[in-house]
Amino acid sequence: MELKVFRDALPAAGTNCTLKAELPLETEILISDYLPPVFKLVKCFAKPVVLQKRLQPGKLQLEGYLRCVVYYQGEDGAGLCQTEQKLPFTKLLDLPEFVFTAWAVQVEGQTEYLNCRSVNPHRIEVRGAYGLVVSVHTQIKTDVITALSDGGIEQKLVTLSGVRRAAVLEKLVTVEGDIAFSSPPAAILDISGNSSVGDLKLLNGKAVAKGELIVSCAWRAEGDPTLQSLSVTLPFNQVLDVDGLSEDCRCLCVAEPVGFTVAEGEGEEPSRLTTTMMLRLRAWRPYQLQCVADAFSTQFETEPTPQTLQTETLAGTLDATTTLTGSGPLPDAGAKILACFAAFGPALLAYKERKWNLTSRVMVTAFGENSLAELESYEKVLELTLPLELTAPADADLYPECWLSADDLRCVCANGTLEVTLSVKAEGAILQRSESTCVGSITLGEPLTPADPEISLRIYYAQAGEELFAIARRFHVSPGQMLAANDLAEGTAVIEMAQRLLVPGTGG
Repeated sequence: MELKVFRDALPAAGTNCTLKAELPLETEILISDYLPPVFKLVKCFAKPVVLQKRLQPGKLQLEGYLRCVVYYQGEDGAGLCQTEQKLPFTKLLDLPEFVFTAWAVQVEGQTEYLNCRSVNPHRIEVRGAYGLVVSVHTQIKTDVITALSDGGIEQKLVTLSGVRRAAVLEKLVTVEGDIAFSSPPAAILDISGNSSVGDLKLLNGKAVAKGELIVSCAWRAEGDPTLQSLSVTLPFNQVLDVDGLSEDCRCLCVAEPVGFTVAEGEGEEPSRLTTTMMLRLRAWRPYQLQCVADAFSTQFETEPTPQTLQTETLAGTLDATTTLTGSGPLPDAGAKILACFAAFGPALLAYKERKWNLTSRVMVTAFGENSLAELESYEKVLELTLPLELTAPADADLYPECWLSADDLRCVCANGTLEVTLSVKAEGAILQRSESTCVGSITLGEPLTPADPEISLRIYYAQAGEELFAIARRFHVSPGQMLAANDLAEGTAVIEMAQRLLVPGTGG
């Protein structure tokens, strides 16, 4: 007799891998004629901006640019000055060979080392390396057995739940607006910003993201070394074309500013601020699929082959803000803090004190003017530990897809101590992988030996916790017969307490 097998495709979890790579930095920066010559170097920073990611079997290609920013003290009392350079890069990473139907790549990292020296007042050499931490997450389509029929087959069904990656989009967009200075700026020392998506509307194949961008600008007026600050809010409304997106998806969208330019206005007109922003959208579609977890025949010998499956679920989304504080002594008690910056290391998950936490290492750098009117840089390391509202056990297989940003950073010098207060915003999702065992294949063998007609009932002493299906399989009788013979409630799957069971003597 032929066994009928019904199959369907399951969006199963694929390969997860993390690899490290290095972006070397070696460049020469020429000081423009409109900038003051270099008196003293204060600090240099480097941060990659990844514009393109291409995944293929065994390879991952990253394309973007490394933004190198140098802060220095200008000659003749010019105060704090800044110059920068964008260095394009293409990085090809070797991966294990694996197949996939959907994927997402997250790029994080931190500066490994960075040295800069002034060759002359108009030329700076920069040498260093940025350490990339690249996480690759994939899904695959796996055929699973959803039902069996004929051949006296009995089956135990299980419902697998998870999410399918419906869309992964990263798009560079431009947001523009006016910025009005109280007087013409002689130098713009730093522009930073925070953005948030306040409203996300999903349509078939499209998403509409609305939000605002808050930009802070540190600048100096002509003839005045004092730093001034200016803040401006820019609303944005972006329509995104997203293949595979539908209204039933669970979706998040994160906006990250990656570049700023200011064009001076003509006459009485305000200056024009242009912001480049990376919009990152992730969408998952929930699914449920019924699969055969176990099976046997009441008429034939059966040989089931198990199949191990991994599914992914969305354990939770993340949109939280926490405040970090720290302090440390300064070499000059009379230092005056001028500016401060924060850089985040990779975001990790850790189980501490019976709770899941998001962790990261935060490097805070502060610029200060010492009592000799020289500019110095000071560093303070903060440890981020953000408790998560997750019910997953300690041994759960979790991984984050999230992004960290400095929502507000303040550094002050109080009695020779650097005091840091940092508000950290975390956005993203936490995904969980779960493993299940189902029937991968099954064949019917020889017919079973007919039951002894002299035996109408058998007695089996079941222990607490035994599965009724396993007992029925042992004696090649249907679970329905076992229920009827023992007056057990419909749907009973597990024997709750030790008891004597009657086993029918003939198969179904």
